[in-house]
Amino acid sequence: MSSQPTVTVGIDLSDRHSQLCALETASGEILEESRVPTSPKGFERCFSGCEKMRIAIEAGTHSPWVSRLLEGYGHEVLVANARRLRLIYADGRKTDQIDAQKLARLARLDPELLAPLKHRGEDSQVHLALIHSRDALVGTRTKLVNHVRATVKSLGHRLPACSAQGFPKKAAEHLPKPLRPVLEPILQTISALTTQIRDYDRKIEAVAGEPYPETKLLRQVKGVGPLTALAFVLTLEDPYRFRDSRTVGAYLGLVPSKDQSGGRDPQQHISKRGDEMLRRLLVSCAHYILGPFGEDSDLRRHGEKIASRGGKNAKKRAIVAGARKLSVLMHRLWITGEENEPLFNANRYGGEAA
Repeated sequence: MSSQPTVTVGIDLSDRHSQLCALETASGEILEESRVPTSPKGFERCFSGCEKMRIAIEAGTHSPWVSRLLEGYGHEVLVANARRLRLIYADGRKTDQIDAQKLARLARLDPELLAPLKHRGEDSQVHLALIHSRDALVGTRTKLVNHVRATVKSLGHRLPACSAQGFPKKAAEHLPKPLRPVLEPILQTISALTTQIRDYDRKIEAVAGEPYPETKLLRQVKGVGPLTALAFVLTLEDPYRFRDSRTVGAYLGLVPSKDQSGGRDPQQHISKRGDEMLRRLLVSCAHYILGPFGEDSDLRRHGEKIASRGGKNAKKRAIVAGARKLSVLMHRLWITGEENEPLFNANRYGGEAA
């Protein structure tokens, strides 16, 4: 206890001003409750040049730069995973002042109660923003394509199936005449979005090539491109913080939730914890691996074995299981630097994928 900071601080971060609660670590007595501007200068005035403190903040929009700033001043910073703190997010009486005090008291009692997480570095955050920006454009394009199809369908017509890239040209040829003045500007927007998405793809390819050479190891797996490989590297950041490659699937929310109590242990859906975008990218890769163009591999055979069991959701379970096994394989390749052997398990175990 003697090595602990003598002051524990909880900060409820908000967009303009953040609420601060400082406690004496030994007694739990409140030393100060105040508001601080949510800006580098505001935090500098409060925390620069002070003795080392333990500071708890919630994960959110401002927490990456705030945590880096406070750590730079020599403080111990705990970034709380608010989704796992029912004491905060499910409280019927919720104010900034109460939240700041609860963060401080939890940090004073036991930091593990905060389910602390570690933010990535600034460079990684910038490169990940590149991927998220592309993802936002793809989502916008999808919504616009669906809008055009639904609008045409409402007048008794249908547009032919085609890729999102070729949709503006294909749709323009089949638009009902009354809808052309209404929908042609949207088709032009879809075309412009496609051009911007291609530009992001080129940038992602360049970033994955030089600053992150480890992505080449992950792209050995057929179906994994630069986008998924870079997202995987940036999201995990440090592969050695996982003791076992099999835990990566759980970290990304690709394993079933648990609700066991006594003799009751019902089957649950996957937890969907962790990074939603990376999970979606891995599922997309699994679709390719199990699709008509996927090559013969342990991953494909594993998915086909699950799908062959039949049942209403057998194909969905096979896709999720393939995504989970893919995350394990990618982490293993990253750690070992080995060359990928698509049929390693099949050859080793006489035709059965482990």
